[in-house]
Amino acid sequence: MMAATQLPQQQGLIARLPAVRGRLTADAGLADITWFRVGGPAEVMFRPADREDLIAFLRGKPADVPVTVLGVGSNTLVRDGGVPGVVIRLGRGFVEIEAEGDEVEAGAGALDVNVAQTAQMHGIAGLEFLRGIPGTIGGGLRMNAGAYGTEFKDVLVWAEALDEQGNLHRLSPVEMKFGYRHCGVPETWIFLRARLKGQAGDPAAIKARMDAIQAAREGSQPIRARTGGSTFANPDGHKAWQLVDAAGCRGLVVGDAQVSEQHCNFLINRGNATAADLETLGETVREKVKAQSGIELRWEIRRIGRPKDGSHG
Repeated sequence: MMAATQLPQQQGLIARLPAVRGRLTADAGLADITWFRVGGPAEVMFRPADREDLIAFLRGKPADVPVTVLGVGSNTLVRDGGVPGVVIRLGRGFVEIEAEGDEVEAGAGALDVNVAQTAQMHGIAGLEFLRGIPGTIGGGLRMNAGAYGTEFKDVLVWAEALDEQGNLHRLSPVEMKFGYRHCGVPETWIFLRARLKGQAGDPAAIKARMDAIQAAREGSQPIRARTGGSTFANPDGHKAWQLVDAAGCRGLVVGDAQVSEQHCNFLINRGNATAADLETLGETVREKVKAQSGIELRWEIRRIGRPKDGSHG
């Protein structure tokens, strides 16, 4: 009965959207495609067929309809009330990866690990750090993702993005306005692809470094749990996990959400947590760290959508 009640509104939004060659889905579940496995649905999900389909959609979309881009959901918390407007997922038309010389060009939907493996097979060193980032190139650009001493800003040649009107921009590293776990490109812009630069290297040595990165991740992080990766960015001169630990938050529980015992800058869904449990836990940790150290932690995990009860932004 609930689905029947919601259907006219869902059909109403899709009816306002331009025709596409990709797929539009009303009331699309998001919990199963995020690593936390929590959260409400997208009002409408759009999977564009290719770049031209996405451009046409943005140019034809009513200005009052909000758009949110979702990658593989590795560092995203979808709130329990779901995401209003249109959630865009870049699929098969955005995952191409090509190597040329000591550079790799990749679509925004390409997995970081696949880019690292392509670079390795072509003897391109310097991109091994991507093996340690569980996301996509688009997400990495958006937050200047990094691991094991290297960040996107260190290897980017250029990135392409669409603004909210569907206009194409090619951005230099300076124009990306990179900071620590941050880029200054407007949130409404959608990254399409990027070119990354490495240097010539021995494929066997590159693979060995990638294997070492993976072993380090498996040994220190709860990567097989329902988690979202690093929860908080490291403040200047500090490690977030050390601040969390010092505040007595290792193993802290709210509902079925828990601060990881293995690595306390990770939050875990023990099985039946809600997004509200996880966000409340994160805010509780921030409060305890602020009280203990005077330092205010900044969320690294992206939180999207609306809560059911209005308890969070």
